[in-house]
Amino acid sequence: MKSKWIEFNGKRVLYQDFSNYFFNEKAVMEELKEVQGLVISQPDNSVLILSNFSNTEITSNLMPLLNESSSKTKSHVRKTAVLGITGVKRTLGDLLSRITGQPLMYFNTEQEAKEWLTRD
Repeated sequence: MKSKWIEFNGKRVLYQDFSNYFFNEKAVMEELKEVQGLVISQPDNSVLILSNFSNTEITSNLMPLLNESSSKTKSHVRKTAVLGITGVKRTLGDLLSRITGQPLMYFNTEQEAKEWLTRD
C-alpha cells in the first residue's frame, strides 16, 4: 500500500496515493480497498483526506467502486482534497461527488491541498 498517514500543521491527514497507476485498474482497486479499511476504522467526521490521482486514469470500471467506497466512508470523512483531477477526470469527480454527497475540493499542488485541509 502506497497510502499513509502524514502530519501537517499538527493534524493527521490520510494521504491516499493513487498516483502513477496509469491504466492499472487492479492496483487502484487494491489501494482503494486498503484505504477504505483505514477510513472506516476512524471516528465519524474525523478523517482529513488528501487523494492523489496524478497520472492515473479513472476508467468506467473504477467509477462504481469509487462510488461505493465513497458512500461507505462518507460518515467518517471531515474533508477531502484531491490532486491530479483535470479534464474528463474532473467531470467524473464532480459526478461522484453529486451521487455520494461527499464534497471534493480540487487542487493543483499538494501544499495548497494540505493547507486547506488543516485550516479550521
